[in-house]
Amino acid sequence: MTRQFVERELTSEGPRTRGTAPRRGRSVTVNQAESPVAWLYARGHLEERLFAAAERLRADWERAQLAPSVTMRWDPVRVKGGEQNLTRSERQLVAKQRFDGAIALAGKGLEDILWRVVCAGETLPTAEKALAWPARSGKLVLRLALERVADFYRIA
Repeated sequence: MTRQFVERELTSEGPRTRGTAPRRGRSVTVNQAESPVAWLYARGHLEERLFAAAERLRADWERAQLAPSVTMRWDPVRVKGGEQNLTRSERQLVAKQRFDGAIALAGKGLEDILWRVVCAGETLPTAEKALAWPARSGKLVLRLALERVADFYRIA
């Protein structure tokens, strides 16, 4: 996986736009390929168990192809290996069942932040704003949700 870094100039008034005079500020490097969960894990805000649970949930979300798409697959050929020689559609259904089970175990109120941060890739401040939560409350709620997801996936 290649990493994409973008230089941004941050100021107290926000990022500078093209064609405006340079303002005093600071420059920061941002890795756009890094997920919010990976960011939290890399900075010690999540244990390895919770990070693994988040990655499993996101993998099931991607395998189930729950993200918006514009095409459909017509693949009747069975693939050797994998999940008991299942077709691609059957593997997709199994992944969706695991995803639904993990989200259901997380429970009402926790599924929103879980989906937004882990699957949709929203940052915690963005998710907190969208859910009209107080600032800095999302990290605690996300940890609670990931604890339940880790139990669902039986991650020790």
